[in-house]
Amino acid sequence: MTQPAEWTTYIAQMEQILALELDDARRAELQLQLSRIATLAAPLMALPLDERLEVAGVFQPCN
Repeated sequence: MTQPAEWTTYIAQMEQILALELDDARRAELQLQLSRIATLAAPLMALPLDERLEVAGVFQPCN
């Protein structure tokens, strides 16, 4: 699971990239939600994948 300090850095970087200004309360709530999502995703991310699985196709629009 990603550590809180990493979420703080991630949120700060996303604020700059997206030109957002969040107050401390919103940052704290966003960090909480990201931590919850990471906790939910951890078992899925830990699932080993068979090396023989095909990579998903890439969508290419028709010209």
